[in-house]
Amino acid sequence: MAVTLTVLGSGSKGNSTVVCSSNTRILVDAGFSCRETLRRMQQAGLDPYALNAILVSHEHSDHVNGVFVLARKLKIPVFMTSATHEQWWRSVRDRYDGERLAMLETFEAGRAFHIGDVEVMPFTIPHDSVDPVGFAFRAEGVRLGVVTDLGYMPENVKYFVRSCDCLMVESNHDLEMLRSGPYPWAVKQRVLSKKGHLSNDALAEFFATDYDGAAAFLILAHLSEANNHPEIARDAAEKALGGRVGLIQNRILLALQDQPLETVCL
Repeated sequence: MAVTLTVLGSGSKGNSTVVCSSNTRILVDAGFSCRETLRRMQQAGLDPYALNAILVSHEHSDHVNGVFVLARKLKIPVFMTSATHEQWWRSVRDRYDGERLAMLETFEAGRAFHIGDVEVMPFTIPHDSVDPVGFAFRAEGVRLGVVTDLGYMPENVKYFVRSCDCLMVESNHDLEMLRSGPYPWAVKQRVLSKKGHLSNDALAEFFATDYDGAAAFLILAHLSEANNHPEIARDAAEKALGGRVGLIQNRILLALQDQPLETVCL
């Protein structure tokens, strides 16, 4: 079996991705309900009961909504930072009558660890949560990057996404659509801040100036339904990549909110 990545859905209503090696299957974030996660996995041809772990990037509800029920139902461990766990636990303990996760594993940004045969490198990202991280995965000689929910591209993120064979990265909003769109001004300021969300233009600048072009697949993720459009995001990325020799072979995929993306095999 090849190393694969399947985006079950990505956006403000829920985010969840499955990373698989020959022997290990990891659910990265669980932003949908347990029932919806199981449905989407089955729709994508994946067996939920074969999952080995849930890996959490940060505590916002669109990334953790189904964590507790999924972990209990599937009897698998949940991996998150200590700070993320404490923040998440304060928000859900009443809902689950004080019941704790049966299997909790904590990690620190900047320190690699293994889940089965998959090496996981968590790294700090700029977002308005307590201890947010992106992930770089290595398995069977393949390197994957998953990084969403970041206000800008700092040097450490650029470093950790280098040499990825597949890179899933945020392309959240079109600047003009956001500025003229329906969000209250306070929300617009949050999205535009350095701890908000990455715009199409900011991602395009990274692609044009700092991206190493290693990925055979680029997945644009966490697209805003109110302030973006898939073809606008794609066009910005393609223009940034197309101006550099050797990068036009990258295949650009769009992760959507309402349905799984076709599985990427590497």
